[in-house]
Amino acid sequence: MRAPTPFNPLDRRNLAASAAEALLESDPEPLGSLEPFIGSGVYAIYYVGEFPAYKAISSANADGKWAAPIYVGKAIPSGGRKGGLDLDAPARPYLKRRLDEHAESIRTANTTLRIDDFWARYLVVDDIWIPLVESLMISRFAPVWNVLLDGFGNHDPGSGRYNGLAPRWDVLHPGRGWAKKCRARPETAEVIASEVEAMLAARPVAVDDRLFRRT
Repeated sequence: MRAPTPFNPLDRRNLAASAAEALLESDPEPLGSLEPFIGSGVYAIYYVGEFPAYKAISSANADGKWAAPIYVGKAIPSGGRKGGLDLDAPARPYLKRRLDEHAESIRTANTTLRIDDFWARYLVVDDIWIPLVESLMISRFAPVWNVLLDGFGNHDPGSGRYNGLAPRWDVLHPGRGWAKKCRARPETAEVIASEVEAMLAARPVAVDDRLFRRT
């Protein structure tokens, strides 16, 4: 006789799933005009524009469905990436700043993208859960700017560090000045766009977020 595994609401995956569901239940807001707020956390960016390679994503997000984030990310307090997180540090607008950085990247790519076509959900959450929620969201939705087009979240590497290849994101969406200083990639924008279309055609774009609670 099969013995079902008891549900543990305190399992860290289930706790992270609760936070992910809270993120997905929030109302999307225009990425280019977010009101000021403080805190760190996780976010999902959605696209509803007419760039041909993203047609499947736009369709999945049409009519208020918001079913397919194009990018998922996190914003953690200073020092968190190096293990120096101060749990008593005062709250600052880390998440808002990160979303503003993304909005600026999109604005610079104005030959292919429009900031008005981007919306964001975000969730201020205790720092300890941020990486786990981000990982869960990426594994569930496989957003194209996370898994295929590297570089959207990159910062300017700084003087003397432009010997690396330009990010694939910047080949498809040129405009950021620092990326132009990097070495040219062998792929063309047309090749990368065809890879995006093939990826989106090979898997469902819209994912049932109710699957988060199944362990």
